[in-house]
Amino acid sequence: MPGISEKGMAMPASPIRKLVPFAEAAKSKGRKVYHLNIGQPDIVTPKVALDAVRNMKEVVIEYSHSAGIESYRRKLADHYRKINIDVDHTEIMVTTGGSEAISFALMSTVNPGEEVICPEPFYANYNGFSTAAGVKVVPITSSIDDGFALPGISEFEKVITPKTRGIIICNPNNPTGYLYSEEEIRQLGEIVKKHDLYLYSDEVYREFCYDGKNHFSAMYLEGLEGHVIMMDSVSKRYSMCGARVGALVTKNRAVLDTAMKFAQARLSPPSFGQIAGEAALDTPDTYFESVYNEYIERRDYMVGALNEMPGVKCPTPGGAFYTVVELPVDDADRFAEWILSEFDHDNQTVMMAPASGFYSTPGLGKKEVRIAYVLKKEDLEKAMETLAEALKAYPGRE
Repeated sequence: MPGISEKGMAMPASPIRKLVPFAEAAKSKGRKVYHLNIGQPDIVTPKVALDAVRNMKEVVIEYSHSAGIESYRRKLADHYRKINIDVDHTEIMVTTGGSEAISFALMSTVNPGEEVICPEPFYANYNGFSTAAGVKVVPITSSIDDGFALPGISEFEKVITPKTRGIIICNPNNPTGYLYSEEEIRQLGEIVKKHDLYLYSDEVYREFCYDGKNHFSAMYLEGLEGHVIMMDSVSKRYSMCGARVGALVTKNRAVLDTAMKFAQARLSPPSFGQIAGEAALDTPDTYFESVYNEYIERRDYMVGALNEMPGVKCPTPGGAFYTVVELPVDDADRFAEWILSEFDHDNQTVMMAPASGFYSTPGLGKKEVRIAYVLKKEDLEKAMETLAEALKAYPGRE
C-alpha cells in the first residue's frame, strides 16, 4: 500500500475536536453533552445577514474576484476606517475564513524551515497552518499565574535568531481570553522594528473586550505599516462560523501581491459567505450591546463557579469567550476523556478541550483545559454543576 507523506504525518490533530468520538458515544447512551470545547457561539446570526442570503437576487452563483467581491471590500474598508484602521479596499483580501488569511500570510512571508515566535498557549491551528507551510513555531510561555499576560521583551529576544521572520499573536487571545494592552502591543512593535520582523495580528475577537477596556489594533502602530499583517473573520463577530469568510489586511503591497497568487490558485472565497458578510456590516449597534451583556453575564458566572471549586484556578478573561483553567487532576487529557466516557451527573456530562494541544512546549498544559463560555447561562449552570461533581469523583484527582 502506498505510504503517507511526511508532512501529512507531521500535521497535528485538533485538540478541540479529537474527543468528538467520546462525545458521540455519550450521546448514543442518551446523555446530554454540554459543549464547552469549541468556539461555536449559540448567539443568533444578525437578521440582516440571513435576509441577504434568503433574498439574494443572483441567479448564478459565480466565482468572485480572487481578492473578494469589490463592493464587500469597499464596505469592509469603510468599517475599518470607522474604528481608525486606515485602509482602502485594495489593501484587503477576502479569504476562506480567518484560517486561510493566516495560511496565506505565512506562506507569503516565511520560507520553509524559518521561524515565527508565538506566545503560548496559542490557537492550536497555528501549529497546523505552520506545519502545512513548512514553518517552525517557536513558543515563549505565558503563565496562568499572571493571567497569561504577554511575556517580557527579554523573553522574545532570547529566541530571536537569523531564521526568525515574525511574531504571531491573537488579540483578544484564543485560548486564554487575555486582552493585550496598548503598552504590550507597542512593546511588540519595538521588537518588530528592531529586528525587522513581521507582526501577524489575529484580531477576530476585536469586539469582545470587557471591563471598560478597549482593543488596540496592531494596525495602529505608527511607522510599521510594512510589517503588520492583520487577520480577521466574520465567524465570531456575527456568530457566522459556517460562512467561512475572513480577511487578510495589510498595507504591504508585496505581501498582498504574493498572497494574490495563492488566492488565484484557490479561485475565490465563498460567494454565499461574502453576501452574508457584506450585509452583516449593517448590523445595528443594539445587536452588539446585547451580545456584550450576554457574554459578560456568562463570563462572570462561570469564572465565579470555577474558582469556587476546590483546587481549581481560573483567571478572569479580559476578552473573547474562552478561559484556560487549571484543574486538580493528574492529566487533563485523561480527565476530559474520562468525563465523557465514564461519568455522568443526572445523565449529563461536559466536553472540554485539553490545554496541552494549545502549547508547543512538550509537557505544558498537562493540568489545564480550555473552556468556551458559548452556551446560555442556564446550560452553563448545569455544566459547572456537572464539572464540580466530576472533579469529586475522578480517580486521578490531586
